[in-house]
Amino acid sequence: MAQLKKLAKQTALYGVSSIAARLLAFVFLTPYLTNKFQSLSGMRDMGMQTELYAWAAFLIIPFTYRLETAFFRFGSDKKILARAFRTASVSIIASTVVLVAVLLCFSQQIANLMEYKDYPHFITWIVLIIGLDALSAIPFALLRLQGRALRFAGIKILHMLMYLGLLVFMMELGPYMRDNQLLFANYWYFDIGIGHVFVANLIANAIMLMMLLPSYITFFAKWRQPAKETLDEDNISETATEPFFDKALWRSMVIYSLPLILASFAGMINELLDRTLLKFLLPGSLDERLVQVGIYGACYKISIFLQLFTQAFNYAAEPFFFKNAQSEGSKSLYADISLIFTLIGCVGFLGLMLFMDILQYFVAAPYREGIVIVPILLIANLFLGLYYNVAAWYKLADKTRFGAYISIIGAIVTVLGNLLLIPYMGYIGAAWATLACYVTMVIVCYLWGQKHYPIPYPVFKILTYIAAVLIVYGLYCMAYPLVQPFTIASFSLSFLFLVLYIGTIWKIEGNYLKQIIKR
Repeated sequence: MAQLKKLAKQTALYGVSSIAARLLAFVFLTPYLTNKFQSLSGMRDMGMQTELYAWAAFLIIPFTYRLETAFFRFGSDKKILARAFRTASVSIIASTVVLVAVLLCFSQQIANLMEYKDYPHFITWIVLIIGLDALSAIPFALLRLQGRALRFAGIKILHMLMYLGLLVFMMELGPYMRDNQLLFANYWYFDIGIGHVFVANLIANAIMLMMLLPSYITFFAKWRQPAKETLDEDNISETATEPFFDKALWRSMVIYSLPLILASFAGMINELLDRTLLKFLLPGSLDERLVQVGIYGACYKISIFLQLFTQAFNYAAEPFFFKNAQSEGSKSLYADISLIFTLIGCVGFLGLMLFMDILQYFVAAPYREGIVIVPILLIANLFLGLYYNVAAWYKLADKTRFGAYISIIGAIVTVLGNLLLIPYMGYIGAAWATLACYVTMVIVCYLWGQKHYPIPYPVFKILTYIAAVLIVYGLYCMAYPLVQPFTIASFSLSFLFLVLYIGTIWKIEGNYLKQIIKR
């Protein structure tokens, strides 16, 4: 089926950008930072960085107020794409300037509140990073809506390369250049420890926004040109009567996005609240608690591979679902996608866990005690991907308030789970709370969806494959003590279990998958 192949292609392209960028971060940045900050004070700084980036992900919501999703909804109509882009962009530019100014004025007070009174400059840098991310949101959404996944991927990868390059330059070459009086390093290099991460990110974000400026120029500078002029490769034009900022369209977009804002806040609570709660609920001094947050954050990144697949799928699927909503057989198509996602996700989970002997070395030794959370978080991310599948119904049916309800339910589960489990299980309790949240959201979303926008998801098959991969992993854990770790025997055992699982899937679903490929 042409649509399914297109989704697969775009998921692969978005995956290239996400995987290449975040894989660079995992393969290089995580081991680099965990080895650079191995002392207790260094692990404390890693915990501080983990929490501040969690807050950054949370604050991006009021900065963008989900106008990028509203832009998908209204910009899908090519006749008003240019107007929708300008309207959403002007709104976000104005609100970003105001929010950045307010937060910068109170940076010291915010630092005091977070118990980081000596680091108000960290707050300043994080706020500026968020502001630049917000200004990039609508141009990135435009690329996704236009299906320009290759350009999207290229910018994302370049951004990560610049970030890593700047970080290494500042942390490794900066001291040398200062000591040897090179390039006036005395005036620009300061020993700020973990702060180099924020500064490198800030500069890379500024360069990334510059790469996205052509979108702004195209839709802003060419306003009111004659109708024969086109605004993109789809030959979208507008007349001289088009308003630069459409107030009525803006109201419609904001009304559409309001429930999504609430859903996003709840979603960020589900995804990121554990970092902050760990700092307050764990026993010990502030430094001891931040060390535990640092361990949790470092090991959390090992689950990045399944997160990347889930994220890539979501990038491609959101505009895909809107574009194919009116197509014949779209509901069956969505059901097929959910099963394929599950099959790939289960193979990903098993492959990662079978070769944890290797993956554990991507974090420094002091952090590896937290690896126990990885299988829990991988399954949690599998359910998050399933949620993205089954959540399509409320966006397509214009019932976005249900997204808010579901996310609020998930947030309640997250808060209660963390409050109940962290004091007794530490960061392992936070991982279990994350899994409980996403499982609950999938169940609730599916049940409501079947009432309002029924899609024939193969529920039994999906649950069977998830259960099967857990059983296979359990059997592997029972067999693993019989071999020496990090030997030919251990790797052979891992390959055997992985091949057997993939072979079994192909035996059962091979004909179905061949039919999909032929379409």
